[in-house]
Amino acid sequence: MTVDSTADALVPVQSTAAATPTLEHRPGRWIANWDAEDKGQWEAEGRSIAKRNLYWSIFAEFLGFVVWQLWSIVVVQLPAAGFAFDSNQIFWLISIPSLVGATLRIPYTFMVPKFGGRNWTIVSALLLLIPTTGLAICVSNPETPFGVMLLIAALAGFGGGNFASSMANITFFYPAREKGWALGLNAAGGNLGAAVAQLVVPIAITLLAAGTVNLPMAGIIWIPLILIAAFGAWKYMNNLTSAKGDVAGSLAALKEPHLWVMAFLYIGTFGSFIGFAGVFPKLIKDYFPDFSSIHVGAVALSLAFLGPLVGSLARPYGGRMADRMGGARMTIASFASMAVITLTMIWTLPLKNFWLFLTLFLLLFLASGFGNGATYRMIPVIFATSSRAARSGASSAATARLAASSLGLISAIGAYGGFVIPQVLNASNTTAGSYTPAFYGFVGAYVLMLTVCWVCYIRPARKRNTIGHI
Repeated sequence: MTVDSTADALVPVQSTAAATPTLEHRPGRWIANWDAEDKGQWEAEGRSIAKRNLYWSIFAEFLGFVVWQLWSIVVVQLPAAGFAFDSNQIFWLISIPSLVGATLRIPYTFMVPKFGGRNWTIVSALLLLIPTTGLAICVSNPETPFGVMLLIAALAGFGGGNFASSMANITFFYPAREKGWALGLNAAGGNLGAAVAQLVVPIAITLLAAGTVNLPMAGIIWIPLILIAAFGAWKYMNNLTSAKGDVAGSLAALKEPHLWVMAFLYIGTFGSFIGFAGVFPKLIKDYFPDFSSIHVGAVALSLAFLGPLVGSLARPYGGRMADRMGGARMTIASFASMAVITLTMIWTLPLKNFWLFLTLFLLLFLASGFGNGATYRMIPVIFATSSRAARSGASSAATARLAASSLGLISAIGAYGGFVIPQVLNASNTTAGSYTPAFYGFVGAYVLMLTVCWVCYIRPARKRNTIGHI
């Protein structure tokens, strides 16, 4: 009887061990049987593999953001290099990469399931060689037609597309309980590219130049790093057979009302971040022209990097705080802060105080960064608990795939803010001779987004007593 009892007691232990799937490593760095939600697998092998893929994903995405934002700093130096473009043309060169990048995020969302996260990271990194090389060639000749310049600037949109595929890929690697931090870290590391580009490029293009600028260096200096990123992805990243997603899934996501609500909110958070990152150097030049002359420009204009820097660093902490306090709460706080900061900036502009202007803009970037992390954390939770699919009894795997498709689509729609903000500022300056009306419009948009978030998520959650869940 003792033996029988012992044998019976061993049965559930064997069953539990069998419940943890063994990872299967296949040629081409493919991994089968991946299940991030399985705690046994996660602690044994999953966490270390996920971290390695996350780090290389961050590096490749970082360079994508660098390339995406190159023109935001290059355009303010074009006059010093002999180019004679008017303000309207300058704003188009600033905004066209965001327009193309936002559009590319839609097809890029499908590339990870189709080709594998590692494989697509290699391809998307190598594509960055086209806009960097093109920039170096076209800015070397002041006679380059505006149409050619606009085309090369548009190709910088390759860098913007990288975000969607990178975020979708990392979504498959991490369990739900750690997605907020992982996605926030991945996004922040990528977003830092905007800051680094605005810090490094003004110094690089003036370092070896005497009284002028060496604009081709703005593209050349990134080529070795792009090659390293492609090599690192090839050698160290993985493809997951479980990373599934298709056009049908995205079409289903488009039918979810929550996708459109979250896309609208994401325009306010990430759209503000990328839009203001693009125009910040020009705003500094226009409001404080003494800070952007050649003899002080390499240092003073580089201060623009501080905006994208604080916004990028704030993003993972926005995700982490959303994990603890609820993404909707954090998003509400972000929009309220952005509205108050923007109003304060408008009312203090007559003081012509550069350091006050810089401080307020840094706070605006900080608030948008927290909002980025918070809104992105909301998406998987909403699709797992409140979407039509979840309410109809769909499996957690199905809602996870739906959320992954939605992440890419929402990131694409939100990125159009990078095009809208420069164009609204340009229209305001053209019609009213001032950027002030545009900034008042942004305040109104933040108040509207705050209201939408309250009505759609805070109020229903209070009724269900689940305020901290979303």
